[in-house]
Order: sequence, then C-alpha cells, then structure tokens
Amino acid sequence: MLGNNVIEIKENEVRGIHRSDIQKVLGCHARSFFLLFPFAFVDLTSEETTDSTSSKINPSENTQQEDGSMFSLITWNIDGLDLNSLQERARGVCSYLTLYNPDVIFLQEVIPPYYSYLKKRTRNYEIITGHEEGYFTAIMLKKSRVKLKSQEIIPFPSTKMMRNLLCVHVSLSGNDLYLMTSHLESTRGHAKERISQLKMVLKKMQEAPESATVIFAGDTNLRDQEVTKCGRLPDNILDVWEFLGKSKHCQYTWDTQVNSNLGISAACKLRFDRIFFRAAAEEGHIVPRSLDLLGLKKLDCGRFPSDHWGLLCNLDVIL
Repeated sequence: MLGNNVIEIKENEVRGIHRSDIQKVLGCHARSFFLLFPFAFVDLTSEETTDSTSSKINPSENTQQEDGSMFSLITWNIDGLDLNSLQERARGVCSYLTLYNPDVIFLQEVIPPYYSYLKKRTRNYEIITGHEEGYFTAIMLKKSRVKLKSQEIIPFPSTKMMRNLLCVHVSLSGNDLYLMTSHLESTRGHAKERISQLKMVLKKMQEAPESATVIFAGDTNLRDQEVTKCGRLPDNILDVWEFLGKSKHCQYTWDTQVNSNLGISAACKLRFDRIFFRAAAEEGHIVPRSLDLLGLKKLDCGRFPSDHWGLLCNLDVIL
C-alpha cells in the first residue's frame, strides 16, 4: 500500500524491471517494494559467474567430519535484503557452511531466491522456513544426523516486521532437542516490541519437556540493557557467550567499524546474534564447548558475506 492507493502487482509483472527504475517511481517507498518483491531482481540459481573466485574459503580443506561426541551449529543473519553482490555473497555463505559442515544451521533474512539457492547447494540438509514470502528465518537440519519430529511457527502478534518464532523438535544421537530461531524486531525504536518477543521466546523455551535440551539461536537485535528490562534470563536458561567466559574475540556480531557492507561511518559494536541454551533435566547430555565468529574475510567483490558475522558453536555430546 502506497499512500491511499492499493497497488496490486504480480511477480511476472515486475520480473526484469531494473531496480533504479523502481526507485525513481516509488522514491521513499522503494524499500517496501523490494521487501515484497525481492525475487524480481535476482536469480541466485544462475551459475553464469564462476564459483571458484567468489570466496577465499576452500571448502575441500578442514571439512569437519561427523563425530558422535560433538554437535555443531551455525547461526547467521545472511542479509538477503541487501541485493548488492548477493549472488557472490550467497556463494560465500555456502562456502562456510560446506567448510564447517554443522549439524544445524539457523538463518535470518532469507529471501525466496536465497532459499532456492540453498536448496540447490545444500541438498544434504532439510530446510524448514518461517515464511514463504518477503523475508524469513530458516532452520537447516543435516539429514544424516538430525531427525525432524515436528515443527511449529509461533506468530508475534504485534510485530510490524513480519517476525515470528520458528521451532523444530528433533532427535540427535539419542538426544531430544527443541531448536528455535527468530529475527526479533529491529532498530532501537522498537525496543518495547523486541522485549515482548524475547519474553515469548523464553516462555517457549521453558515450556519444552524437562527431558529435552532446548537451543535458541538467532538475530535478537538485543541491547544488554533490554535483557535487564526483561528481568534477565531465567535461572535454567544461559547465554552461551556468557557461559563460555565472555570472550572478546566473539563478542560483537554486528560491527560497523570492521564490516563495511552497510557503509556506516559511525562505529557501532553490538552483540545482536545470541544463543540461549537450556540443558535437559538430566545434566551433562549436551554441553556448550566453544564459540567463534564466521564471515570475517572479504570476498572478491570487496564485500563481506553479510553485514552480520555468523556464530559457530560446538557442543559436547556426552554419550
């Protein structure tokens, strides 16, 4: 909806139109248009450009072998809404996924063309999405190791940004797990809604059976004072970064001083991307072991895979 006029546009009517033409016509409304029709301007499944030069990551080296005593996950806001160099950035992200071969992947800001590309490039994963249109979250499960039992999408009733909570119930190495991801409301001005969404996330984590391990990983957009306003985390839910000693090397996942993708002159360092963990009642089955940042190298296009760093978390599985 633009002004008082409702414009009904179908996908085949906008595919192929140049972005600059849309921006000239719609002006300040152009971003809303791109959110609704990102598929009209990019085809990530095209292999017209060479894949070998898209990233300095060599996925054939140091690929993590499956190990029943360890469980690994990646969470990453892949910034699908930024269409600049998107094909090369998507290949860069997939190179990291191939390199580290995690059991579970949590993604935010996925758009339909990116989803199609992921399905093509990561066929050894089952992909569950939080939406099918616009932009959305996704949870990817390695088929050889993680068995999906059920899935659920919990709407955030007062979101203004199409946000929700995506949950899956899975089995891994005999362990019952509830895995969750979300992209909580963005920007400082929406703190009240973001805190409300965080409370819903924590409530859902608490509702899982005590016999199960519960992991939430995603882009929370949280500032530390907002967690305090929420009443802090429940006693049985821990922040993995804090649990592992608050290491400086993986503290900030949104760092405009180092990451130049957004072209922001101000230096902003924030820990937007977080992992919350609730252990099973019988302690010791799964324990967080390490946390590292991903996506710190620029691609050949001169940009990083995303404006966010990814998080790689390794956990020990006590058999």
